Amino acid sequence: MFGGTTIADSRAVMLMLEKKRLAVYYFPVKDVRLDLFQPTSYKSSHPGKGEATFYSVKVGDRVAEKAAWRYLQPERPDLKDYVAFYWDKMDGWFEEDDEVFVHPRDPYHRVDVLNSSRHVKVIVGGEVVAETTRPRLLFETGLPTRYYIPKLDVRLDLLTPTNTSTRCPYKGKASYWTVNVGGKEFTDIVWGYPAPIPECPKIENLLCFYDEKVDAVYVDGELQPRPVTPWS
Repeated sequence: MFGGTTIADSRAVMLMLEKKRLAVYYFPVKDVRLDLFQPTSYKSSHPGKGEATFYSVKVGDRVAEKAAWRYLQPERPDLKDYVAFYWDKMDGWFEEDDEVFVHPRDPYHRVDVLNSSRHVKVIVGGEVVAETTRPRLLFETGLPTRYYIPKLDVRLDLLTPTNTSTRCPYKGKASYWTVNVGGKEFTDIVWGYPAPIPECPKIENLLCFYDEKVDAVYVDGELQPRPVTPWS
């Protein structure tokens, strides 16, 4: 969707998966509003795929510059007569009637949430900010284990909600909190999903800490290694 108009709508979408890249939807040209495309002079080459030709998308007075591309003479035959779009240059994306956020979901990407009785303790600024024996452990492909903790087991008096929010295609929209301890602020190191997508209901209204950014996380009395992630 762009400018209130459906730009592409297809039952024959191809999902391209590449190593260390986000998945990309490719639409058959017959299912794309090519009449809303404006040619550009921009091109780029991609090993194994060929030279991409870019187009802007214009709806009324709005223009999404270089928002779509095609391989007119692709090195891969299966890319012929397909069009792809930059996700963030469109206004909205839908799979069936459900809106999808951030990027297409990878069918090989798993998110599993397990109930646990492990003793989890989170220390920030030298203070125990959360301690529980009823966490829910979230296991997500390529990421460290995340400990989601009931609010009753978190020092909510030390937390201040912020205006920060992010979206995850596998979990939903996250809200954030800053921890205030000893006159110091630890910004946006706590998050939660007040209304996760239906596929991930077990983390609703629980809170999670960035293990990378807190002083320490103990599980059953054992100090956990500090994970190295893009948020470190």
